[in-house]
Amino acid sequence: MPELNDIQNYHAHVYYDAETIDQARALLMQARDRFGLEMGRMHERLVGPHPRWSCQLTVPVETFATAIPWLNLKRDGLTIFVHPQTGDDLYDHRDAAIWLGDSVPLNIDMFLR
Repeated sequence: MPELNDIQNYHAHVYYDAETIDQARALLMQARDRFGLEMGRMHERLVGPHPRWSCQLTVPVETFATAIPWLNLKRDGLTIFVHPQTGDDLYDHRDAAIWLGDSVPLNIDMFLR
């Protein structure tokens, strides 16, 4: 099991669909600009273990305490999946996950190989 000092950063995956993509883009860009976060691509297909379209924000450990609560307050019904990056993908996605909004099952089979 990873230790606290193993956390390199966090990933916050904002989930959306065709109807909420503009809302998600606005939230992601606001978070990027407000906290200086790295924003990934807006995927309009399933990527990795994610069961919905998503875009990733990389949240430094030192920014977690302000960025994640802000996302929670500003998500306006969007689901956000947050996990640490410790080097243990299965643990990070399955055991250390934080859900802002409704949780949805991930496809973690890729981490079981």
